[in-house]
Amino acid sequence: MDETVIILLFLSLLATSTNSKAIDTIRANQTIRDGETIISSGGEFELGFFSPGRSTNRYLGIWYKKISNGTVVWVANRNTPIMNTLGVVRVNDKGITLQTVNGIIWSSNTSLSIKNPAAQLLDSGNLVLRDDDHDINNFIWQSFDYPGDNMLPGMKVGLDMVTGLDRYYTSWKSTDDPSTGDFIDRINPNGFPQIFLLKGSVEVCRFGPWNGRQYSGFPNGNLNGIYTEKFVINEREIYYQFDLIKKTSAVVRYTLSSTGETKLVAWNYETQTWTVVVDPMVSDCDQYGFCGAYGVCNMNSLPKCECLRGYVPRFPNNWTVDWSSGCVLQKKLDCRTDATFMKYSGVKLPDTRNSWFDMRINLKECGRLCLKNCSCKAYANADIRLGGSGCILWFNDLTDIKGYTEDGQDFYVKLPASESVSDPGSQAKGHIWIILMSVGLVIAVLTLLVLYVFRKRRQKGEVNLKISSENIATNEIKSEDWELPLVDFKIVATATDNFSDDNKLGEGGFGSVYKGISKDGHEIAVKRLSKNSRQGVDEFINEVSCIAKLQHRNLVTLVGCCTEKGERILIYEYMVNKSLDLFIFDEEIKSSLDWLKRYNIINGIARGLLYLHQDSKLRIIHRDLKASNILLDDEMNPKISDFGMARCFKGSQTEANTSRIVGTYGYMPPEYAIDGMFSVKSDVFSFGVLLIEIVSGQKNRLFNHPDHSLNLLGHAWKSYNEGMVLRLIDEVMLESSNLEQVFRVIHIGLLCVQEDPIDRPLMSQVVLMLSSKMKLAHPKKPGFFMERRLHGTDGLLSSPNLSSGNHLTITSIIPRE
Repeated sequence: MDETVIILLFLSLLATSTNSKAIDTIRANQTIRDGETIISSGGEFELGFFSPGRSTNRYLGIWYKKISNGTVVWVANRNTPIMNTLGVVRVNDKGITLQTVNGIIWSSNTSLSIKNPAAQLLDSGNLVLRDDDHDINNFIWQSFDYPGDNMLPGMKVGLDMVTGLDRYYTSWKSTDDPSTGDFIDRINPNGFPQIFLLKGSVEVCRFGPWNGRQYSGFPNGNLNGIYTEKFVINEREIYYQFDLIKKTSAVVRYTLSSTGETKLVAWNYETQTWTVVVDPMVSDCDQYGFCGAYGVCNMNSLPKCECLRGYVPRFPNNWTVDWSSGCVLQKKLDCRTDATFMKYSGVKLPDTRNSWFDMRINLKECGRLCLKNCSCKAYANADIRLGGSGCILWFNDLTDIKGYTEDGQDFYVKLPASESVSDPGSQAKGHIWIILMSVGLVIAVLTLLVLYVFRKRRQKGEVNLKISSENIATNEIKSEDWELPLVDFKIVATATDNFSDDNKLGEGGFGSVYKGISKDGHEIAVKRLSKNSRQGVDEFINEVSCIAKLQHRNLVTLVGCCTEKGERILIYEYMVNKSLDLFIFDEEIKSSLDWLKRYNIINGIARGLLYLHQDSKLRIIHRDLKASNILLDDEMNPKISDFGMARCFKGSQTEANTSRIVGTYGYMPPEYAIDGMFSVKSDVFSFGVLLIEIVSGQKNRLFNHPDHSLNLLGHAWKSYNEGMVLRLIDEVMLESSNLEQVFRVIHIGLLCVQEDPIDRPLMSQVVLMLSSKMKLAHPKKPGFFMERRLHGTDGLLSSPNLSSGNHLTITSIIPRE
């Protein structure tokens, strides 16, 4: 009898042990119903249905099991609650689905067909979908890519530039409602990437740029022995990630409350509670822009806000009441003669959205670059480790600076030289000032002599630039405003082997482009504008005076110019892979441009346009965006070029009109081609055309189809409405494509080319569409959706070899009445 009982107990324990090893996975045709759960293999997390707070709604979620039982870290159907207990989780060849009697209310939304699907809850709290027949670490989908209000160890927050995935976490609406709340913690990739806490679209708090060890505005809480952090920036990804050094040493997580409190918390095993390790919003100084532009906030000072050295309150009478108006420069800064830098130590660096950075440049070279560029306001190391490395340059107002005592970093602000040495209490400094005055006087005399010689040479060059038929005034070209090196004609001629035809890269409506080798051995591209073109003069002045000041990784760099001997020559960085049109329209080499490369090019162009429209000092409309004006570097990264037709807007100006239409047929929106009206939405239209050309490998103007006479936009619109978008995709990249992503790009392209400019998205919205899975609106009819006849094999529209080069550029058209 006793032996029978022992055997039964043993079998019972064995059955329990066997079941416990199999409860972390759901496989095909298995289900989880309300009341049932699965538990990760180590017992750390549990997945099942729950009701938050006082709510009776049911949600599928993941919560801690071993500690803090019931603390929810992820919710699947957060915006689609179940009103009863009839929810069922299933796994099939399309992924994970959550169903009720009314059908599927949530799914993992995977486009791949999975032969042997399995959904597993890991001890990290990550719910993953994989194919049991393949590597168990090859996840097809994972919940870590779609955070809720918690960030767990091992989770990434940031952007995947290849797939467009944007990982960010959002608050619950309340403790009773897990639906998407008002607050978002998200990486902004513009300039030097940084994380913001947003309420809707309003900045609440900025954690500061990553300095190699931590965020410069978000101390790590002295937990270096507990977890590691990293911030990755490359062409494929921008993300922040932290992970535990020892998986059992502590439990740490970031959490975002429904009231907008971002905190780093750790589990206290003694008190069995979560302890706040870091809370970045502890004072007024942590509010974004609390002291306004050029103001520094320090809670240990009275008043809290003070202006940077050399700056004074914008509105002195209100300064003690409201600091948000910020400060302005007290003395006018002539950056060419008396600029210097003031060093600030231990600060949270200013907003870096409008900055430029290069991780290869040291601090000394960084300062030299800032001093050389009159638009540069400040500079700092990008990485403070090992004595400092990398370079960040600021070009817009310095906003959201916070003073620290130990956790900040060094920062150098440009200001008049007189501000850095004025100290009436120091006799030594007074002596230095006298010496500097003497040296300055000598330099001034020498400078005047040099300027006199230079002016004579320039006046001679300006006379040669006159074109009698157009009576162009010599004062149109003012080289002192260019902030760009002037290069002797002899040097340019030598670099291009006397403009040899063997070095010619191409020819457009305004002149030719040559490859050259500079004196220091670098490859350059030399654009020699025609001497007999009025438009060439306009283009030259426009490009040199405006675009030379721009710096962005997706804009081509203008490095110098020449105006000697009646010439108008522009010198650019050389792009080894030339222009995009040579790849997407060439039947022989287009196969080398797979979807991954095309998608990277699309995102780069979008970021470049966003900079022009929103983040640069002036709002710039390109007006001639097309495939031949997108250049590709040695890594196939895109750079927007040819700004000769661009227009700069100041202040709040957003649109203008002209009687002189410039641009290229096939890329111009109807309101511009017909009425001469242009705005940022004009470039958006051109970008939309470009998207559809990149996806299809066809030119908008030269497209022809055996079944209809529509242009490419018309064909795309027809294909979209008939649910036949697949026929639009370039067949050479079908196998390499993420079709869901390609379809989304086509959809975005159609939104960009809508007939009414009001309906088209802004580039900031386009970048968001490309980098996230936000729901897209249905596009309306595109502009220039039309049928046309192609006449004869000798007609312009029938030539299969005609590229989108400059010989199709419109230089002057009178719009219709």
